Amino acid sequence: MLIQNLSPLASSLFSLLAIASLLLSFVMLGSRWLKNYLYAFAAESWIIAMLSAAVGYYGSYPELYLIAILTLLFRGLLLPYLIWRIIRRLEVDREIQVVVQPSSSLVIGALFVMFALAVSFRVAAEFHLELTVAVLALTVMLSMKLIGFVMLAVRHEAITQILGLLVLENGIFLGSQILVPGMPLLIELVILFDLLIIVACFGVLVSYLLRHVGSTSTLSLKRLVG
Repeated sequence: MLIQNLSPLASSLFSLLAIASLLLSFVMLGSRWLKNYLYAFAAESWIIAMLSAAVGYYGSYPELYLIAILTLLFRGLLLPYLIWRIIRRLEVDREIQVVVQPSSSLVIGALFVMFALAVSFRVAAEFHLELTVAVLALTVMLSMKLIGFVMLAVRHEAITQILGLLVLENGIFLGSQILVPGMPLLIELVILFDLLIIVACFGVLVSYLLRHVGSTSTLSLKRLVG
């Protein structure tokens, strides 16, 4: 298993990239500006591409080089470009209606990281991986998933909803690169192309909201009821 045979240098590199990804998720959680969300997501995707390449190098998984290139192109360039085009059509450049303020969201995110760390220690102990990078990988994966759920729950702009889903999926993808790097290439490719479908669907949603409701807040969707 890769994580049980990593050199100290490789473990440190994987840990650095995983922590950087998590910190960028907190940048998104603590901001109200849509462009900040986009820049942080793009940077996070580039870091995950670097992580894929590093895992491929240290674990001798040549297919991960292709995944790294596709991640950089799709997650780091194409998806941010498509979302940027959606932002250009919006009449607002930041969150206006929020359930929880950004500062409080950061506190919630920190509590979720502590929860994820406790769960990761328990899971790693079951597989005797307490002293490996698996603990950090599980912690970052669960934390990013929970942060994505928080963004979906407390933010109402359509762009934030898109990026919340993408952060959630980034967490799963990051964790899989470290924990199960031998995952079949076809599954990795399906995940990447699913993201295009997500962004396309939300692009249609934003167009509908602007044309028929005059707002890009998903709270406006309650007008469609009954």
